[in-house]
Amino acid sequence: MTQQQLALAVNGRERHLSERLVAYAPVPAPAGSPEVREGSVVVLGLGYVGLPTACALAGRRSQVLGVDVSPVRLREIADGDVDLPQPERERLRGELADGSLRLTGDPAVLDEADAVVVCVPTPVDGDREPDLSALRAACETVVAHARPGQTIILTSTTFVGTTRELLVEPLRQRGLEVGREVHVAFSPERIDPGNLDHVQRETPRIVGGVSPECSARAGRVIGDLTDSVYLVNSPEAAELTKLYENIFRAVNLALANEMADVCGAFGLDPIEVTIAAGTKPYGFLGSFPGPGVGGHCIPCDPHYLLWQLRERGPAAPMIEQAMRSIERRPEQVVRRVEEVLAAGGRPLRGARVLLAGVSYKAGVRDLRESPALPIIAGLVERGVEVAYHDPLIDEVQLSDGERLTSAPQPRGVDWDLVVVHTVHPGFDYAWAADCARVLDATYQFDLAPHRQVV
Repeated sequence: MTQQQLALAVNGRERHLSERLVAYAPVPAPAGSPEVREGSVVVLGLGYVGLPTACALAGRRSQVLGVDVSPVRLREIADGDVDLPQPERERLRGELADGSLRLTGDPAVLDEADAVVVCVPTPVDGDREPDLSALRAACETVVAHARPGQTIILTSTTFVGTTRELLVEPLRQRGLEVGREVHVAFSPERIDPGNLDHVQRETPRIVGGVSPECSARAGRVIGDLTDSVYLVNSPEAAELTKLYENIFRAVNLALANEMADVCGAFGLDPIEVTIAAGTKPYGFLGSFPGPGVGGHCIPCDPHYLLWQLRERGPAAPMIEQAMRSIERRPEQVVRRVEEVLAAGGRPLRGARVLLAGVSYKAGVRDLRESPALPIIAGLVERGVEVAYHDPLIDEVQLSDGERLTSAPQPRGVDWDLVVVHTVHPGFDYAWAADCARVLDATYQFDLAPHRQVV
């Protein structure tokens, strides 16, 4: 078991509070020779969480099967056309070749699985209401195929009580006694796409079982993914833990963007100020500002709690304000585009604007909730001729159905303004400096000395 240092702003008392953590401590295998445990595992859902989970389990279990309802996704994985870092792509290729990981679209394989790990998306709809369709369908499938002896682990971020509502109660209605015949737990995913500094093996996981035996059995499965597994007393505690993690991040990012505006008012660099504040070894955890907040977690997950609190309370005004601030950020970028153009005597309507990068995060081929989408839509609505260049994103579909394709070899001189939105590592962006006006929404684009920031 790896000793976990808590990230708490409690003035040095973290080490004492860490004693409250209940740890499940699997015996780690010797380096370079992972222990292969008996028992098959099915990973249901092979998206940004499910695929890395299946890859990490392969070779550590006697059989690992990845199940996905999308034939397109299964084909992409088989072809290696997936958004994984190169080392993980190579590992995936080897696991598929030697059969330690098998792919299928047939849910019947759940019948014989010793453990099932559910990793399906939990987005929000256009009204910021939870979209539970994929989650409900996955849980219904798991319940229909459940058998005595199975361990079922839900990892998808969701509302408090999901595990009991969608798994425990339906299993009992089927006549299966949870905690004796089948074992159910919630273990929230902690995957940071595109970040090689946060690998699964070194990232602690939380497990909350319906009973102590459920937690122990789920801990054995999750222990094949990480050396640090901590147990909480219920699935509900684990569910709220995940929401709290992402809500904290949302509030912190909203504050970071607000502090960037404050720094601008004083003519200061928000990156410098944030790094300086980060030298304090306690009581501070900074984030960097940007064009907005995207991805599958931060813009979505807090709404699961807000949705639930509308019925049962209490009010959460700070969370609500943070989410409103996050949603308004792309519009602020659009206004800054207008201001920068106007300062140079160029009206917004008819201007030619290019976005450098549109994915929500550097190094990741993912458009979900990307701030670039409302930024593009806002500019188009104001009569701007908009294009983009992103070496990882070939095509963007706007909400009105219009499609844009990435400009293959842009030249800065061809545009009235370049908005630096996402800078992917390993690619050349020096061309942007040739544009007369550069609006840096990352606050860290140093290739254009004449840049302005949001």
